[in-house]
Amino acid sequence: MNDSAPTAASAPTPRRARVRAPELIGKGGWLNTGEQQYTLADLRGRIVILDFWTFCCINCLHVLDELRELEEKHRDTVVIIGVHSPKFVHEAEHQAVVDAVERYGVEHPVLDDPELATWKQYAVRAWPTLVVIDPEGYVVAQHAGEGHAHAIARLVEELEAEHAAKGTLRRGDGPYVAPEPEPTALRFPGKALALPSGNLLVSDTTRHQLVELEGDGESVVRRIGSGVRGFVDGSAEEAGFSEPQGLALLDDGSVVVADTVNHALRRLDLVTGEVSTLAGTGRQWWQGSPTSGLAREVDLSSPWDVALFGGKVWIAMAGVHQLWAYDPEGATVGVAAGTTNEGLVDGPGAEAWFAQPSGLAATADRLWLADSETSALRWVDLDGTVHTAVGTGLFDFGHRDGAAEQALFQHPLGVTALPDGSVAVSDTYNHALRRYDPATGEVTTLATDLREPSDAVLVGDDIVVVESARHRLTRLRLPEEAVRVESVAHRTQRAATEVAPGGLRLDVVFQAPTGQKLDTRYGPSTRLLVSSTPPELLLTGEGAGTDLFRALELNPAVTEGVLHVSAMAASCDDDPANEYPACHVHQQDWGVPVRLTEGGTDRLPLVLAGMAD
Repeated sequence: MNDSAPTAASAPTPRRARVRAPELIGKGGWLNTGEQQYTLADLRGRIVILDFWTFCCINCLHVLDELRELEEKHRDTVVIIGVHSPKFVHEAEHQAVVDAVERYGVEHPVLDDPELATWKQYAVRAWPTLVVIDPEGYVVAQHAGEGHAHAIARLVEELEAEHAAKGTLRRGDGPYVAPEPEPTALRFPGKALALPSGNLLVSDTTRHQLVELEGDGESVVRRIGSGVRGFVDGSAEEAGFSEPQGLALLDDGSVVVADTVNHALRRLDLVTGEVSTLAGTGRQWWQGSPTSGLAREVDLSSPWDVALFGGKVWIAMAGVHQLWAYDPEGATVGVAAGTTNEGLVDGPGAEAWFAQPSGLAATADRLWLADSETSALRWVDLDGTVHTAVGTGLFDFGHRDGAAEQALFQHPLGVTALPDGSVAVSDTYNHALRRYDPATGEVTTLATDLREPSDAVLVGDDIVVVESARHRLTRLRLPEEAVRVESVAHRTQRAATEVAPGGLRLDVVFQAPTGQKLDTRYGPSTRLLVSSTPPELLLTGEGAGTDLFRALELNPAVTEGVLHVSAMAASCDDDPANEYPACHVHQQDWGVPVRLTEGGTDRLPLVLAGMAD
């Protein structure tokens, strides 16, 4: 790999490397195809884009949204196939994948690969990864992370022209078959809020609506939103949401809504049903965008939950692994905690690391949060310092009660403050409601046999749980005794890369898309951040820099661990006549499990965009 990619100005466009695409294998079979099973041979003549994803991953959900326009525009030549490759144990369950495909509006075939067979065949190292296969069955490009839709769209147009001329392009309807809709009152609800009236407000996420229910949690009072994905202010009938999630009651009696896929905060007037926008532009925040300012002028990134704490609306900004805060008085918004690096690091808010915070609950002196990708329960105190109550990192999870330092959750999405000072955790992938008591430091299980609980609210002596994958609210009496469960601990099932102790060359492969070049007008356009778990795995090489390569020194006394790598590159259209070229940010975080072995590799290539050599 070159340390810096050649540009259109400095070198001719290289001929695309072509590698025969391995077959598509998945024990779970195919979804969204009307039960038809497919091979690559069946797709010959079409441009195939493989999207390696897992449904816990916010970056994967961003890519699903990035691909929608391309999918629609090139429907007769392009077949997008989602290859579902699980991180968590729950994600290897076939029904969970079926649910996720509907939940996130996936409108292309999906191969359920619970054993990561196709992931391994394509040597994938990160969620999400996109692989482009030409009409003759050869791999011609690979991209990891977000921000590549424009480059892939351009490549698709090149491949269409090339293979139309060769006679190897086959146009026509694709293999996608839409599933039959289910007639339930709610469809994958996300969060709930107890209203002063005694009614319950629920984000009906997959239907892009809010639903007000009577106190029984079943009878529908009204629906807010047209039910069509969109970003529209107006009356209850006209308003448009896109996969709304978190809800919080403001001091003026209105409700603030985390409108997740619109990257916005919305306001619902409970009296009139009118919906307006409080914060966000509808565009996703990228590195280099403003991190504070007038709320309607600042981009957000997948706000997942909201809570009123210290006079401000705190936002679980899942898309960038941060907490932000909206000030209703000044109508401003800005970062409150987190660096955008993904992981579990406590300390002052400006130095803390989060991993997809997805649930918030405020008490007088603490903001509790469910940090889903680290399977952790964390909290922020009044001076902004971040603490961890339960959880150790990105790759350890399970269902284990007992002392907090050894207890385990599995991708929790919700947290609820209880009257006695403890908190209930919606332990989503364990299908359980758990409890953490700060007074004793103990974790217990309150209820099991729930189906992907994503939130819970107190109603009198009861707790009402959002059973997202059962499409309902479930009322439970808060139990006086814990449920006994068999302890189980898991680690990610991804195979570790065998590396040699001592020197390891890390190369992030980045080839600027055709017609673009690295944007160096304002200094370096690339960024690389490296750390490890445990920290003592790295003797040298950790920290930030601007080169997309790094010489690492691995500690031979540490036999295994995880290398955390975050890379970013900005490229712009290479047209000297254009004073304001369009620019694009490509970014990805990797967590690479490694095992130190004599005879292991001394080079670790990670593809951001291009083909590894």
